[in-house]
Amino acid sequence: MAARAIKITGLEPAMQALSDDQLRGKTVEFRERLAKGETLDGLLDEAFAVVREAARRVLGQRHYDVQLVGGMILHRGGIAEMRTGEGKTLVATCPVYLNALAGKGVHVITVNDYLAQRDSEWMGQVYRFLGLSVGVIVHGLSQAERQAAYGSDITYGTNNEFGFDYLRDNLVYEVTEMVQRGHNFAIVDEVDSILIDEARTPLIISGPTDDKSDFYRTIDLLVKELIKDTATFDYDEKQRQVILTEEGSETVEEMAQAAGHLEEDSAGLYDPANISVVHHINQALRANVMYVRDKDYIVRAGEVILIDEFTGRMMQGRRLSEGLHQAIEAKEGAVVQPENQTLASVTIQNYFRLYAKLSGMTGTAATEAQEFLDIYKMDVAEIPTNRPVARIDDDDEVYRTAAEKNRAVCLLIEDCYRRKQPILVGTVSIEKSEQLSEMLKAHTFELDGKTIRGIPHNVLNARYHEQEAGIVADAGVPGAVTIATNMAGRGTDIQLGGNVDMRLATWREEQRDAGVEVTPQQALDKKAEIEADIKDLKEQALASGGLFVLGTERHESRRIDNQLRGRTGRQGDPGHSKFFLSCEDDLLRIFAGERLDSIMRTFGVQEGEAITHKWLNSAIATAQKRVEQRNYEMRKNLLKYDDVINDQRKAVFEQRQEFMEATDLQEIIGEFRDEVISEFVVRHLPPKAYAEQWDIEGLDAHVQQNLGLQLPLAQWAAEDGIGNEEIEERIRKACDARAVERNQMVGEHMRNIEKSFMLQTVDLQWREHLMHIDHLRTVIGLRGYGQRDPLNEFKTEAFTLFEKLLVDLRLNVTRWLMTVEFSFEEPPPPPMPIPSTFEVHLDPLTGENEVQGFRPGGLLADQRKALPVSALPEGWQSTGRNQPCPCGSGSKFKHCHGALV
Repeated sequence: MAARAIKITGLEPAMQALSDDQLRGKTVEFRERLAKGETLDGLLDEAFAVVREAARRVLGQRHYDVQLVGGMILHRGGIAEMRTGEGKTLVATCPVYLNALAGKGVHVITVNDYLAQRDSEWMGQVYRFLGLSVGVIVHGLSQAERQAAYGSDITYGTNNEFGFDYLRDNLVYEVTEMVQRGHNFAIVDEVDSILIDEARTPLIISGPTDDKSDFYRTIDLLVKELIKDTATFDYDEKQRQVILTEEGSETVEEMAQAAGHLEEDSAGLYDPANISVVHHINQALRANVMYVRDKDYIVRAGEVILIDEFTGRMMQGRRLSEGLHQAIEAKEGAVVQPENQTLASVTIQNYFRLYAKLSGMTGTAATEAQEFLDIYKMDVAEIPTNRPVARIDDDDEVYRTAAEKNRAVCLLIEDCYRRKQPILVGTVSIEKSEQLSEMLKAHTFELDGKTIRGIPHNVLNARYHEQEAGIVADAGVPGAVTIATNMAGRGTDIQLGGNVDMRLATWREEQRDAGVEVTPQQALDKKAEIEADIKDLKEQALASGGLFVLGTERHESRRIDNQLRGRTGRQGDPGHSKFFLSCEDDLLRIFAGERLDSIMRTFGVQEGEAITHKWLNSAIATAQKRVEQRNYEMRKNLLKYDDVINDQRKAVFEQRQEFMEATDLQEIIGEFRDEVISEFVVRHLPPKAYAEQWDIEGLDAHVQQNLGLQLPLAQWAAEDGIGNEEIEERIRKACDARAVERNQMVGEHMRNIEKSFMLQTVDLQWREHLMHIDHLRTVIGLRGYGQRDPLNEFKTEAFTLFEKLLVDLRLNVTRWLMTVEFSFEEPPPPPMPIPSTFEVHLDPLTGENEVQGFRPGGLLADQRKALPVSALPEGWQSTGRNQPCPCGSGSKFKHCHGALV
């Protein structure tokens, strides 16, 4: 591939000699050559050279040879592992352009809407210059806007938006309402985050069910009373499970019985009649014991908002499944929202395996290479850096207690601040980032003969994620101290000295707020001024040793730690990274806490002292590998079960598509009728039975009820020598005649009625099937106690359920079309609006719903912006102009309610 990159470089002079129009004309030329039979591989060298030249002219950025190699890996359907700062966003332009020439669409998947929007505008300049169309899918677009975006040559968006559009396309009633046009080629940015971290749980489209909010509150009070005695439950942190002990079960049964929550005449708490009560108790127990405020979730404006443990971001709209979120709302005294019913679902794995070609890029994929190969058939290739890495990675320092570790962290931050070395401090939760922030505010030290209280710093976590790009951009300024909950998927480089584009954008915004119109010349002058300032600041940062990355705790995944480390030492810059740990950290406490603590006592480690050793590093890495392996098993297990119903999903969705595209369904409906009649006859007139054994009464009841026919079946059966085949044929003829008669009665509208009902019935049956499958999944594990393989049992049961779905579909369609009474009159007034559906994607560990814009309180972002000032929570007056608006819309205060006051 390196040789091919050299060959592409050899084409550079010829490309530079072309005018802009001639360069743009290459796109038309390539498409004509493809139409004549050339392959994409045959065009690769020239296409990559064209993109490289276009990027140089439009963006002022020229692809390095290693970036071209990365592009070839992506085109081949592999994963390119490239260090942070090596320009992954630019790498994707070459394979995206090449594959877009085929006209089948290319999807570029990012981890959040901000990056999708940014990259579609930034890299879109190159594509548009070359004559290709670019679309972006973000939350809140109309159907027409989505269709236009998917109709573009290149479409940017998040994994959730693409997945949910796929599911929604299989819920619509007209082909013209579908938005996607197939799955040709996808490039996944931060591929490990999307295809691994996000893939433990499925994408789900849900609709609301009955309100049980009072019951959640009642059970919550009961469980809060119960857990005051720790002997009533067992909590396994390692497996993230909490269960009632025998004593706890007896106690809660007595409490529930006394409160009247158990069904009358039931045999106790675990009687099948009380299964709903058991479910609510278990969820309330998990909410009160396992889920911690400000670590797993925060409460803002009376709303429980989950925190993504991988990115530290608030997950607006994400909700835990199976009533767990409602249990947390009851625990916190928030408004308890209704539970949801699954309408359609698909796993991340099975959605992305729809693509004919799939590739990805990230800074950290090597540790999960086996999983990518097993599940997605993608190879991981490590791309060398453009310049040698000059980062120094120190061994971990381990302290006995968190307090000792925190003191050491503050002293190291103070040292960096004194020397004007920028430092990025990584924490694992909001709670810990804010604790560290408070400690830095209280920290006192001597500087230039003066006693200074507090070290200036920025906090980057879920509470302030709207400003995260700006904070990250300033993290490389000399003397900057940045505390970040996590660096996964941030998407903005930390450049030593600062980021020119970010500073220029901030200046433009300030000018706009002040009502000043910026001229192009003023913008150029300001840019030159900022570049000169950043050059000086970068030299200062380099002189102090570059960016220092300090980890305050090891994450359970090595990839997350590597992503944090990878923030420093970009493009050959000097840098330093180090992790400070304590025996009280979650990872060490759960996997090696007591043993490590006893070793430190044995060696007489004094308070404030740390131990450092390469063996210690490998022991911690082993603990992380064990967690990663467990998580891989969870994902693999999920996929095994989903593969069972994936074939069913494909069959139903393909059949539904056929129904939707057909103009006349009479032939299919006729087949349904014939099969229903055959099933009736076989059931009541078995093939080898004597006429005396026939159940004529049962057959007559079914024919009347489901076919709407009054037939002399008893007389037919009494005829000499008559067989069941002849009776079946007579019923069929009578049924066909009734169908023709009903068609003539309704006329031309019958085709639309048939199609509409067919699609509604498919959706209803599939919804019920999913509910049965969900219930089956929750209990099938118990078959293991009977020495049966739960997966094989699940396959058998799921197949039986699917057969039942097909039988019910045929019967319901036939019964409705043969028995419903038609009346012709003025249409009734429009019904009340149906409760809107919403999307859910369950989080890696906790099972959560990740859709922006939707607010569980029932208000969308736009609706929240329209709230009066009087509806804002208490204390809103102290909100800063650049902080998130307290109404919860997600916009800055100055662009929302701040503009009104």
